[in-house]
Parts: sequence; structure tokens; C-alpha cells
Amino acid sequence: MNYWIESERDSLVRTIGAVDAILMNDDEVRQLTEEPTLLKAARKIMELGPRVVVVKQGEYGASLFTEEGFFSLPSYPLETVIDPTGAGDSFAGGFFGYLDSQGGATDEATLRRAMTYGSAVASFWVEEFGCERAQRLTRDEIEERYEAFRSMTTVEGVPAG
Repeated sequence: MNYWIESERDSLVRTIGAVDAILMNDDEVRQLTEEPTLLKAARKIMELGPRVVVVKQGEYGASLFTEEGFFSLPSYPLETVIDPTGAGDSFAGGFFGYLDSQGGATDEATLRRAMTYGSAVASFWVEEFGCERAQRLTRDEIEERYEAFRSMTTVEGVPAG
């Protein structure tokens, strides 16, 4: 992405303007928009055309920006990370794969679930070197980790009174 931002900026901006959703890492978003904060940078990207901006933040998780609001999710907690190479791409695969399984729905709740699936898939990817863990990955394992992650990140409301 850095190459396109530096060498083909106008073409990249036109392309971004033609999509509904974009997924970039935090450095790329800041470099493209020349904004210091992710919120300002995401808003600037949304002004170009996309309704959905997902910003990957490596080991810190990812953030979702839409016209309706903001959602942030940490990365799935792991005690051991063997190889983080490809984690962002596997996050994108889990994210867009889930959206596809939902008929391409992009409502806020579906996007939040897609973020959680993306993080769950990425967490498996980094557990071993290269593609080794992903080759043995089952749908049941993904669902189990999704549920564990959902449970970890749910906050109950404060009782009235």
C-alpha cells in the first residue's frame, strides 16, 4: 500500500472512492490522509466514498468506522505468537468471508460480528509458522474461538438506580 500512496496517490484515491468498504492498517491510513488520529483519518477516507472503514492495528486489534458510529475490538489474547506474518490478511479473510456468508449485509451488528470473526481467524494464523495452523483449521474451531472472544468482550449494562 505504501507504494500506491507514494507513487499512484491520485489513482488510489479514485479507486477508494469506488468501493463501499476499505480495510487498511493504521500506518497506511495516517500516511494516506496525513492525519495524526485514526478518527480524523477514517472520516477523511469516508469523505472519499467508502461507507465502512476498518483500520487494522496489529496486536492491538482493529477499529470500525461507519456513519452510524465507531467500534473497537482488541486482538484475541494469546500467550504465544509464533509468526505474525499474514495476520492482517487472515483478519481480512475472516472479516469479508463472514460478510459474504451473510449475503453481503453491512449493518452495524453484522460488521461487528465480522470484526470478531476476522480477529478469531487471525489468532489461529499466528499460532504457528506460515500457513501450517490454517491448513488444519476447522469451522468448529473458529466458532468456538468466536464465542470465547464474544464472551470476553461483552460488557453488561449498569443497573438503573
